[in-house]
Amino acid sequence: MKPNQWLAWVATSMVLVSASLASLNIYPLYSIGFIIANTLWMIVGILWKERSMIVMNLGLNAIYIMGFLVQ
Repeated sequence: MKPNQWLAWVATSMVLVSASLASLNIYPLYSIGFIIANTLWMIVGILWKERSMIVMNLGLNAIYIMGFLVQ
């Protein structure tokens, strides 16, 4: 098992909760949830030294933050 596996599960749970909020169009809560979830996944990527996870979640965070600011 990889270290800090619990953090990955917390991040996964946040993604699922945020996706549920987005499906119900509960704005801005779902955007905030995705920002938190992607930040957690980025931290997991750093801890696991997985560059693809870091880049993907950094990019997703930028997208969600831009959308949050434009709204």
